[in-house]
Amino acid sequence: MTKKEYTLSDRTCFLYQDAAATHMLIQPIDEHDLELLDQEVEAIKELSDKPFSLVAFMIKDWNQELTPWAAPPVFGKTPFGDGAEKTLKFITNQLLPEVQENIPHLILGGYSLAGLFALWAGYQTDKFEGIAAASPSVWYPQWIDYASENKPFAKSVYLSLGDKEEKAKNRWNSESHQVRLNGRVVTEVGKANPVMAQVGNAIRKQHELLTEQEINTLLEWNAGNHFVDSDKRMAKGFAWAINNL
Repeated sequence: MTKKEYTLSDRTCFLYQDAAATHMLIQPIDEHDLELLDQEVEAIKELSDKPFSLVAFMIKDWNQELTPWAAPPVFGKTPFGDGAEKTLKFITNQLLPEVQENIPHLILGGYSLAGLFALWAGYQTDKFEGIAAASPSVWYPQWIDYASENKPFAKSVYLSLGDKEEKAKNRWNSESHQVRLNGRVVTEVGKANPVMAQVGNAIRKQHELLTEQEINTLLEWNAGNHFVDSDKRMAKGFAWAINNL
């Protein structure tokens, strides 16, 4: 497998390419994800014997480029935007023509808000057979309402969550916690958010909806909070999607 970095439409991309690939994995990333990307690719190799290529591209504004509709701030003063459609167009109109070639199976995945983006994209187009959403931000305002009223085109959808992620409701104004804001991990003290605390119920509902719609799906619970082993969680999601198409 070869690795190269290049720029496409002002976005920095990283391509891990296997000449025999049957699956192409696509992942929006931030600086933290980038630091772990080599480890993630190696972990996928350990979990699946099917040849794959992976292309990751940098997200500059996490709260704007990955969310499907505008929403008020959850932490701090930064609101969410509606840039997901533009990001999806970049993938389908520019990125895929550059990297897909004759690779038949496309899998879109992401972590946190990028996981929500991957889920949303699975409802927008039939280009992606598989979706790997690791610790996705399904707490996002109106997301479960949207998922309840629509059915994804994707054939297989992987979901995961850390078993401590929904415990935020037990820490209201009591201790510090971490959040990912605009692609950065930051610490806030005494402000555990009740919106985030709904992530457990939301991920269960998401899985229930997909099951009822007869989508091939798995909900996997991982040990720890939102910031534990993100590379390993992404690798498990991608490998499951590869193995279940």
